[in-house]
Amino acid sequence: MAKKLEAEKELKAKQAEQDTDLKSVKEKENIESEADEKFISEIKSNTWITPEGDFDWDQDDKGFGNYSDEERAKLEEQYAGTFNSVNKGEIVEGTVVSINNKDVVLNIGFKSDGLVSLSEFRDLPDLKKGDKVDVFVEQREDENGQLVLSRKRAKTQKSWEAINEALENDTIITGFVKSRTKGGLIVDIKGVEAFLPGSQIDIKPIRDYDIYVGKTMEFKVVKINHEFKNVVVSHKVLIEDDLENQKSEIVSKLEKGQVLEGTVKNITDFGVFIDLGGVDGLLHITDISWGRIEHPKEVLSLDEKINVVVLDFDDEKKRIALGLKQLTPHPWESLDTNLEVGSKVKGKIVTVADYGAFLEIIPGVEGLIHVSEMSWSQNLRSPQEFLKVGDEVEAQVLTLDRDDRKMSLGIKQLTPDPWKDIAQRYPIGSQHKAVVKNMTNFGVFVEIEEGIDGLIHISDLSWSKKINHPNEFTKVGEELDVVVLELDEENRKLSLGHKQLGENPWDTFETVFTLDSIHEGTVLKVTDKGDIVALPYGVEGFCPSKHSIKEDGTALKVDETSNFKIIEFNKDAKRIVISHSRIWEDERAEARVEEFNARKKEAKAASNAVKKVKDSVEKSTLGDLDVLAQLKEQMEGEESSKKSK
Repeated sequence: MAKKLEAEKELKAKQAEQDTDLKSVKEKENIESEADEKFISEIKSNTWITPEGDFDWDQDDKGFGNYSDEERAKLEEQYAGTFNSVNKGEIVEGTVVSINNKDVVLNIGFKSDGLVSLSEFRDLPDLKKGDKVDVFVEQREDENGQLVLSRKRAKTQKSWEAINEALENDTIITGFVKSRTKGGLIVDIKGVEAFLPGSQIDIKPIRDYDIYVGKTMEFKVVKINHEFKNVVVSHKVLIEDDLENQKSEIVSKLEKGQVLEGTVKNITDFGVFIDLGGVDGLLHITDISWGRIEHPKEVLSLDEKINVVVLDFDDEKKRIALGLKQLTPHPWESLDTNLEVGSKVKGKIVTVADYGAFLEIIPGVEGLIHVSEMSWSQNLRSPQEFLKVGDEVEAQVLTLDRDDRKMSLGIKQLTPDPWKDIAQRYPIGSQHKAVVKNMTNFGVFVEIEEGIDGLIHISDLSWSKKINHPNEFTKVGEELDVVVLELDEENRKLSLGHKQLGENPWDTFETVFTLDSIHEGTVLKVTDKGDIVALPYGVEGFCPSKHSIKEDGTALKVDETSNFKIIEFNKDAKRIVISHSRIWEDERAEARVEEFNARKKEAKAASNAVKKVKDSVEKSTLGDLDVLAQLKEQMEGEESSKKSK
């Protein structure tokens, strides 16, 4: 209820206010009407009307304004000089007349002043009355007769002219970095937005673009697309130009052997780039230290200031080779003068290669330990089996050339030669234990003691087994009993045997596996040519494919056990050829022979019976003859029947 009363009270107040405004407007209209009537009456009673009845515009209320033609022409000329001829699309200079909250009023010398939005002067926070600014004439008069100006378009047009001029003349322009965008930065060049690619910011890769936002920088225009109003600028070319000039100046003053101060700019696996004050030089890893280093970081660090010597340079490509180790004497010059062949030295292994290892005695002085000088053992094939980088070892100097700065070393010379008096320790026929070190297709290399290696030929491993590769018989690291077969002390060669420790079983096999004897065997392997069969006493026999056919026509299979007949025995070649088919084939042949002999025997018995009958016919009677004739026919019929069968 209270709200309703309050709303009615406000409505009445507004109506009263509107009535008051309407009353004041009517009073104002009455006053203006009275003023107009008074002005008209004064005009009628005044002398501004000429005798001819025309209004004289040159007279004022005091009667002044009568000018001669000469005076009038002079005044008109002066009046016309106060106006400028302004054309649409033209850039003119204007003077700030006044500034309010929304607009800036400018006088460009035209018959009327122009208005420009205050927002177009945001870059001029200190703008004041009387300042001069350039504006673009968009319209001399709009529908309201107002002069239309734009400072933004004036700035843009002038900026485009400056940008095009900078591209044509290859001049430098200044811009403000507004923001970051994909792949680069947006630069404001006097109102025109340009693109600064990330690759054109600096000569070094930039990871953080944001550090450039808000900065005013110098650029060169590298590309303009007039159709799309796109501009591409570069700051990198300015740096490159400066560096190029600095490089040319520095390189022109370089001399080989000159010592310069530089700063470590970049470190790579192969060397270090040194900033010499505008130009970079390469300090290769091999020129950093007389001693071996794996990586430049072991000696140098980024931003470190060092002295380097100029080793070489290229005027055209402006490449400079630098050295650091050359500033100190070569270590070979400070090598102990008492060092000679036979001397013992200590050091650290710095490099291991396929052919040997390098031992660093002092930084920059190294000796080669060839793989053959590492151990008395002939079985050592790779230095990595014996040494590794970082090992501290003692060696003996074998050769020394101070002029060429070369030294060869040996380790095995520090221990007695095991081959000395070897014939007394390992006479032919002596038995020993050895360890398998290596295997090849033709045999096994074993070590009897450190430095004493021997070869067991594949044929000397077993009497009975046919071995295709030594790994079928033994393996690396396994211990074997051996016997010395041959000894060549001069060439350090030792021939050993394993099977010779036992008697040759083939002498016994010759009496067991006689020709045509039958033995039970098991098929171990089936090949295209035949089967490998395990026979008694650990002997293997070979059964050709045509001899592995069973009586039912099928072939023997792996792990199948059956009987085999010996069809060949070669003691020297340790070869036994067997046959399964020969067993049942021989049985069939014997059966046929027995049947043939039985038939032959029956036929002979029948023939004897006939003969007896004939002999008895001569003594028989006529009646007996008839009986005998019937008996004869019966016997002859049976005999012919057997023959036909």
